[in-house]
Amino acid sequence: MEINEAFVQKLADEVIKQLSSSEHSNQAQAQAGWMAPKRDYSGYKQAVKGMDPKEVVIGVGPAFQREIGATICGLDLKEVIKNIRAGIEEEGMVPRVVKILKTSDVCFMALEAAKLSGSGIGVGVQSKGTTVIHQKDLYPLSNLELFPQAPLMTLEMYRAIGKNAAKYVKGEPVTPISAVNDPMVRPKYQVKAALMHIKETEQVDQEVPIIEWEG
Repeated sequence: MEINEAFVQKLADEVIKQLSSSEHSNQAQAQAGWMAPKRDYSGYKQAVKGMDPKEVVIGVGPAFQREIGATICGLDLKEVIKNIRAGIEEEGMVPRVVKILKTSDVCFMALEAAKLSGSGIGVGVQSKGTTVIHQKDLYPLSNLELFPQAPLMTLEMYRAIGKNAAKYVKGEPVTPISAVNDPMVRPKYQVKAALMHIKETEQVDQEVPIIEWEG
């Protein structure tokens, strides 16, 4: 498929249409008094800073495994977490999963996870699959590794991400995670990515603390 100005404009128009439709729908629901409330997490245990120097915390997004059950390319989120955990454990480290509801930005998720981690290393995972490895004393956008092309991610890559996160804890050299480069990914998934981000952001709740999450 050829990428040209008309094609990009068509995609942009579709995104704007979808965003506008979602906004109008939310306004109408709110005015009618039946807009769905944010999910209640009051019964969940609040996450605290870990003390284990081998711990790697995985922070997932607000809509993770509730409003969204699979990544943008259809990978079951339960399997995504299972593979990240497995990669961490294979390197002799200890994984812990938390849910971060105050942001839908994956870099901030990863940084919050790193701050909670006993080792100071954390992994952030958006519900659509974008992933970041972070360190507690870095700026939000100065992460250790970023994996932005969620449509091209595989379970094997998530496992490798877990292994790399654990290697940062041990101070060992990490192996770059190879990924297929597809220039069509951005235009092909632009609309779906925008809609998934909207769904994630709708569940953001600044009043809810970070909670323990088994995945």
